Amino acid sequence: MYSEWIYGECLGKANSRQIVRIGNMPRLIKSKRALEFEKAMALQVSVRPFLEGDLQANISIWYKNRRPDLDPSLVLDGLQGKWYKNDRAIKRIICEHYLDKENPRVFVVVEEIEWDDFRKDVLPDTTKGHK
Repeated sequence: MYSEWIYGECLGKANSRQIVRIGNMPRLIKSKRALEFEKAMALQVSVRPFLEGDLQANISIWYKNRRPDLDPSLVLDGLQGKWYKNDRAIKRIICEHYLDKENPRVFVVVEEIEWDDFRKDVLPDTTKGHK
């Protein structure tokens, strides 16, 4: 299990893009603020031996205000190659939204878990009542 405080303003991946023109073609790229958070994260999070197997991420994000959507995507992307090989290993995400106008930050915990890809007891039975 690894944990880390990451200081800086975490942005939602979908809302952290900007449109630019490259040649005559419009392209979506990460915004300056998103790149700043990625850079801050890269400086704060150390590379560790990769966690193996299926993983769970517990992420608490302190935003400057209520406006941002709760979105841990940039955090999960930033940990890829540092704590795990690929964020596809994340099978469960527990994420919380808090406010701190003066000190936006993230606390993240990633741990290995037992996971059953074929678990059926959590899904409704879709075979009953249908022909």
